[in-house]
Amino acid sequence: MTERFNGSFTQQEPIPEAAIAAAVDVMREGRLHRYNTGPGEVAPTALLEQEFAATVGAQYCLAVASGGYAMATALRALGVGHGDKVLSNAFTLAPVPGAIAAVGAQPVFVGVTESLTIDLDDLEAKLDQAQVLLLSHMRGHICDMDRLMAMCDGAGVKVIEDCAHTMGAAWNGVPSGRHGAIGCYSCQTYKHVNSGEGGFLVTDDMHLAAKAIMMSGSYMLFERHLAGPPKEAFDQIKYETPNISGRMDNLRAAILRPQVTDLATQCARWNERYYALETGLRDTPGLSIVERPAQETIVGSSIQFLLLDWAGSAVQEVIKRCGARGVELKWFGAPEPVAFTSRYDSWRYAPSTPMAASDRVLAGVVDMRVPLTFSLEDCALIARIIRAEVSAVYQGQGGAQA
Repeated sequence: MTERFNGSFTQQEPIPEAAIAAAVDVMREGRLHRYNTGPGEVAPTALLEQEFAATVGAQYCLAVASGGYAMATALRALGVGHGDKVLSNAFTLAPVPGAIAAVGAQPVFVGVTESLTIDLDDLEAKLDQAQVLLLSHMRGHICDMDRLMAMCDGAGVKVIEDCAHTMGAAWNGVPSGRHGAIGCYSCQTYKHVNSGEGGFLVTDDMHLAAKAIMMSGSYMLFERHLAGPPKEAFDQIKYETPNISGRMDNLRAAILRPQVTDLATQCARWNERYYALETGLRDTPGLSIVERPAQETIVGSSIQFLLLDWAGSAVQEVIKRCGARGVELKWFGAPEPVAFTSRYDSWRYAPSTPMAASDRVLAGVVDMRVPLTFSLEDCALIARIIRAEVSAVYQGQGGAQA
């Protein structure tokens, strides 16, 4: 009998009971706005910022409405504006070039390697084209951050890390988001903590933190930030910085605080599932595993594999056949955007030139979510299904070559 997976790839675990209770308390009080506090009260949002800063080892933390807002705010804090160029990954999701476009700037796309990380040789060749790199740790893959930071520091290029997929991950023991000038994180439903929408911005630079807090819409209430810089950091900035409101509210903060506390445990659970899938997929004919370097501490909330140099029709056949057996795969090589799988050449508001080596990689990238609602047995079953269908198409089409 042909096996079939009957689970959901979009079903998250329930919000923890402690978070539900905290959210109900906030709703009963009615003080959802982060600055709506009574005498002696500390807002849940301020406590969350303090706790997340401690989790990643940052001096300052700002909770905001989304990861995309965090990135646009980081760009503005670094002085990026209309007409400026910003280096960024060719392999990423639309909110990253969207954040660049939101400040009137233009991306300079940098290629992707078969490790699904930014091509450091291509980056080195383009460092003279911009003063800021918005680095996306796309799908949780972290490049050699030691080499990247040495290159960027030497060229005077400031680094913003997009850690939407790497909250809880690290490179050489340094938490993701803590190498560059600013780290940005997402709390959207499919990320590592879930408040529907939301995000964090972290930095050790008090002037960048003060600018970000003012931009987020603090008015003159910046002293209520437990993870903010000292009052004197705002002396001039408060007169010069526009209010571009994007605050997190206390309801989302209440939902997130227990999840941040439990982040390490959840990351370990994701990794159990990731490695169960990886083990099941190894040595599949025609399929390449994306090997993870020893320096990288991963969070396996999704998994990718490569069908390099396959004909597009053969990749689509794999997607179709797996889908018929209940396994939802996404392909980054489709000529038209599908769901979130758009490519750098489909963002027509951001001019680009073809990159043959990167196009080859993108044409082979297959992606799959790994919800914590999957059991390890589910992961083994899913791997068997993918393995069987990839093997069948590979053999049936003479190696699936273009």
